[in-house]
Amino acid sequence: MNDVMRRSLVFSTFAVAIVFIGFIQSWNVALGIFNLCLISATMALGVNIQLGYAGIFNAGVMGFAALGGLSAVIISYKPVSETISLGGLGILICILILLLGTVLGVIVYKSNLSQAYKKILFPLIIIVVLLLLNLIGAPAVERIEAFEPAASGFLGGFGLPIILSWIVGGVIAGLVAYLIGKITLGLRSDYLAIATLGIAEVIIYILKNEDWLTRGVKNVNGLPRPVPYEIDLQESTWFIELCQNFGFPLVETSSIVVKLSYCFLFSIVVLTLFILSEVALKSPWGRMMRAIRDNEISARAMGKNVKARHLEIFILGSAIIGLAGAMLTTLEGQFTPTTYQPLRFTFTVWVMVIIGGTGNNYGSLIGGFLVWFLWVEAEPLGLYLVELITSPLSETNPLRTQLITNAAHMRYMMMGLLLLLVLRFAPKGIFPEGR
Repeated sequence: MNDVMRRSLVFSTFAVAIVFIGFIQSWNVALGIFNLCLISATMALGVNIQLGYAGIFNAGVMGFAALGGLSAVIISYKPVSETISLGGLGILICILILLLGTVLGVIVYKSNLSQAYKKILFPLIIIVVLLLLNLIGAPAVERIEAFEPAASGFLGGFGLPIILSWIVGGVIAGLVAYLIGKITLGLRSDYLAIATLGIAEVIIYILKNEDWLTRGVKNVNGLPRPVPYEIDLQESTWFIELCQNFGFPLVETSSIVVKLSYCFLFSIVVLTLFILSEVALKSPWGRMMRAIRDNEISARAMGKNVKARHLEIFILGSAIIGLAGAMLTTLEGQFTPTTYQPLRFTFTVWVMVIIGGTGNNYGSLIGGFLVWFLWVEAEPLGLYLVELITSPLSETNPLRTQLITNAAHMRYMMMGLLLLLVLRFAPKGIFPEGR
């Protein structure tokens, strides 16, 4: 079986599975799964650029996804005029102080001063910046967070269309990746993984505790949509007449239309990224990146700046992950910092790339589709299997009750089993990297 036939068979099987879920469960469930599969495939494409193209093991995926979600809040949420008047000026001054301190630090670092002077000036700049932030920022933050904390307590955003946050999310994640990469990309792969994981945890910690920015663990709800609301469709005359003419249920059809709208937007993003990734992979730039991945010593001998290329690929992959994070927050309509866990936003995305085939963009797509499909469907499938196996037992049997109660954990077993099977029978993934 050649590559084209294999891809056609695998993707057709996935399409049949989605249609099957639509008929057996509901089309709302099927389309909801498919939308999340598209977002997961986007994240997998970003990780594949880093791991598959350049061999960079990024353990901070959840941090960049969270930055994308943060961008959705900053761009789309309406500004809270009361908190801005209470502490907005103080926050702005603090941002300017941070920028000024960073610029001074760079100037000192690149200056011709002796190391002795630099060792004195660097700590001095840091101490002065921290003191000013504490004197100016702390009172401003207290005033902002004290204003109606149950309903507000933060600055809000710019009130712009949320779809702009997809671009901004990628830009913010890329800028943070630049700062992280300048520090960590000189490390060995295992130390790099530890460093990126630690930095991602720091990002999540900040998002959870800086209420003035994201409301912390109180979450930001009611983000605007780039698609119609169900209630608006249900009150539209043309939509009511359409449902009546075709005999469609009004409420369910409105939900399906909304999910189809998201599906259309997400599909455009995924197809665009996939095409660009394929063009980049097959270009001289892509061949250079794989040459660096396979043998850094030889690449350096040929005059390639390995660290600069690694930084370049790290920024690109992180920007795509940030874009996916903004898409996810847009779909959910809320920003919840506590949901960003390594299992969901790092380990699972690695599994997608490994199962699909590291270095193959087709593999990233099918890995994102397959893993998230099983992640969602493993719970109802596990519950069905447990009930079937324990059907001879009485309903009050302790063993039956315990198994049914823990059926939700089947998804972890399914992920582990899937990974083991693929690594055993297809060590290079479903779609291995081409020559």
